[in-house]
Amino acid sequence: MDGVDAWLQAIAASPWALAGMAALVFADAFLVVIPGEAAVTAFGALAVAHGTPPLGAVIVVAGLAAFSGDLCCYLVGRAVGVERWRWMRGPRVAAALDWARARLERNAAVVLFTARFVPFARLAVNLAAGAARVEPMRYLGVAAVAAFAWAAYQAVIGAVVAALVPGGPVVAVVVSIVVAVGIGVGIDLALARRARRRAAARAS
Repeated sequence: MDGVDAWLQAIAASPWALAGMAALVFADAFLVVIPGEAAVTAFGALAVAHGTPPLGAVIVVAGLAAFSGDLCCYLVGRAVGVERWRWMRGPRVAAALDWARARLERNAAVVLFTARFVPFARLAVNLAAGAARVEPMRYLGVAAVAAFAWAAYQAVIGAVVAALVPGGPVVAVVVSIVVAVGIGVGIDLALARRARRRAAARAS
């Protein structure tokens, strides 16, 4: 355990630590399998357990990376649409994009904000927002607020867990990641259940 603790401390103190976290968060905007949330939560825990990197720096860097990734998705959607590549026409992705387009027509600001907290919806909504030509200044404002709110939320989860859970940095990081993943899975399940209920109601 002491060896792992020393390893975590070395990572936290590395000048490349926040750059690595930012790379994961940026990639997470395109690839939902990338553990962007877990990285931010882990660094939030390290900020409290080790005192480095500073929690504020974790939030700012994660927010900038999240905003940059979302903006790139928006620009891709704006440039090529949502049917250019084969993976966009797959059943699951196509359904998600259709859902995103329908929601954006009703309330773009709310959908853009909340989608940042749901991995697969995040990708679909940003691509659809670009394809639908959502006004750039409006998109930039909402996306920026959502990105920094998401970053603060993820980092604070890690910080709170590190402050409350005994056992040192290793335990704090592991528990904070489990909590963050659990919350994400819970949100996904709740949204899926809600979608099934709505589909059943329309069919009846």
